[in-house]
Amino acid sequence: MRIAVVSDIHGNLSALLAVVADFARRGVDQVVNLGDSLSGPLLPKETAHYLMAQKDWVHLAGNHERQILTLHAQSSAVDVYAHAQLSRTELDWIASLPHVRQLNDDVLLCHGTPTSDVACLLENADKAATPAEIAARLGDVSASLVLCGHTHVPRSVRSGGKLIVNPGSVGHPAYDDDYPYPHAIQSGSPDAHYAIVERHNGAWLATLITVPYEHHAMAQLARLRNRPDWECALLTGYMP
Repeated sequence: MRIAVVSDIHGNLSALLAVVADFARRGVDQVVNLGDSLSGPLLPKETAHYLMAQKDWVHLAGNHERQILTLHAQSSAVDVYAHAQLSRTELDWIASLPHVRQLNDDVLLCHGTPTSDVACLLENADKAATPAEIAARLGDVSASLVLCGHTHVPRSVRSGGKLIVNPGSVGHPAYDDDYPYPHAIQSGSPDAHYAIVERHNGAWLATLITVPYEHHAMAQLARLRNRPDWECALLTGYMP
């Protein structure tokens, strides 16, 4: 089985369509989407409609799906914007999505870690997690392949006989974060990222893939939405 793994689309439908064209060309048997699909100043409703039409994909919710559904006074502007663009149909769809799912006995899907949609499995802010930290976050997971997102950092790690793969972000190549200290995640390119995982001689292999797309239109849209931080990230893969 060849599985295409996408995550952290963040309403960037142009990047998603480029990724889909790429894995369709390569040939895959299954597609999984690890969440954070809509939040952002771009095209949340259009992205939701596209994803809802992919009936054969396996979809998870990320922390931003939960945050879109539970707005409060301190909610981020990107979640507020996405919520305002979505109808009850799209909101009901994201409310139906799990944050963790066992694809089969050998493959576990999660947005962050198996127990949290906001914790990072392979990272500590802008630093790689240690082997002991990764093992502790995995807990008693028995699957030999764990697919996770959330950090936007493409990475594959082997831990305790398991392959853990983060495909990176399809649509949001750089961002600032204040937790647990101020730092920036910067991919260094405006390209879309995803992964393909497959079995070979009984072992899981991962290919982390970078896909160029027409990112200038999405950056222009961010500028029109008065988000210069997103504009810079989409143009360059770096924060201002």
